[in-house]
Amino acid sequence: MHDLPHIAARLYGTPLLVARTKLDVILGALGPRLAGQALSFDADVAPSTEVAVTPDGIAIVPVIGTLVARSGYLGAASGLTAYSDIAESIEASATDPDVRAILLDVDSSGGEVGGLFDLVDHIQAIRAQCGKPIWAVADEAALSAAYAIACTADRLYITQTGEIGSIGVVAIHVDESAADAQAGRAWSFIHAGASKVDGNPHQPLSDSARAMLQADVDALYGKFTALVAERRRISPDAVRATEAAVYRGDQAVVAGLADKVGTLRVALADLGATLARPSVRSPVLPKPKETTMSEQTGDIPVLATAREGAQIIKSVGIADGPSAVEATAEIEQRLRTEYAEISAIAAQAARLGVAIDPAEAMAKGIRPEALRRTVLDQLAERSDAADVVAAAPAGAAPKAENESPIVRRAREAAARQ
Repeated sequence: MHDLPHIAARLYGTPLLVARTKLDVILGALGPRLAGQALSFDADVAPSTEVAVTPDGIAIVPVIGTLVARSGYLGAASGLTAYSDIAESIEASATDPDVRAILLDVDSSGGEVGGLFDLVDHIQAIRAQCGKPIWAVADEAALSAAYAIACTADRLYITQTGEIGSIGVVAIHVDESAADAQAGRAWSFIHAGASKVDGNPHQPLSDSARAMLQADVDALYGKFTALVAERRRISPDAVRATEAAVYRGDQAVVAGLADKVGTLRVALADLGATLARPSVRSPVLPKPKETTMSEQTGDIPVLATAREGAQIIKSVGIADGPSAVEATAEIEQRLRTEYAEISAIAAQAARLGVAIDPAEAMAKGIRPEALRRTVLDQLAERSDAADVVAAAPAGAAPKAENESPIVRRAREAAARQ
């Protein structure tokens, strides 16, 4: 029972990055303390912090259980994992000459805010310094704070029934004033500083205290969504549009929150295959295959389209020379990447019963983000299986700055002519 004040202080009146379902379990376990019953904090067993290294030189770092800044004094049986322990495991693996890559084995519903963003920055600094790829797999959950860690990976896998998301922040205040009055207790606070006792459980939450707590939650939410947007290469608005929802398997990939549906074994095999490629000097994500539309749909090849775009660039005033070559190369690479991403969305959507034509999406200049929204909206609204034609969602037509450069410049050239 001596740990109760510590646990309560870390749950109430402070922002948390934890999935709602997990929060319900924790609060349900803490409730009996008010009645003097024994505490059963969590049903989780003590998470393993042991790092395993495969014969391929892949270090498997566990990110399991409820995540906290410090866990030592709460006991090993509480099911907690400290951010500092995760950082030490990743750093040790990164500096081990026998380790060629790192795979984060994530199964957590999240936890505390304190220490999380420092850990994320540390992971990204380690990757930049050591040059070793860091992949992750949600097996079976990477929610809230755990997703913040998982999305720092170069590539993120999720099992078929795995859960990803819950990109949100929550803070709890418990008003025990009515219970105090019923028990005949009256609390008096003698303090200096108007905010010193804000949010205490023995008084109703004041308007000023609520506003301060909400501002803290909003600021942390902005930091969280910005992190996900940067690492997953989607807009902050798209991240906020998830409204802290949880996505399983294929839907997580369609939403852009994961890269592939696969188990830990599949992720290990793919990462091992990447490491085995002799062309890879420092193991990184494989370069997108130079797939053409004709190979997939019989339409105009992507590279041919890029070269046509180069001619358009020249026609609007960019002369031959290094600048034109660089512009052409940039367009080709952008089209390759964009088509590969659209094809991946189409493949995952097909497994969910939604048909997408990648060539039509490219021809219309529809960006991957808009295509994801189309698929997710279709899945949410339909009652029976139905196909969807690649089209921008109503009211979400690509703006000029989001158009494919080929489409935009072709339109400008046509207008001048």
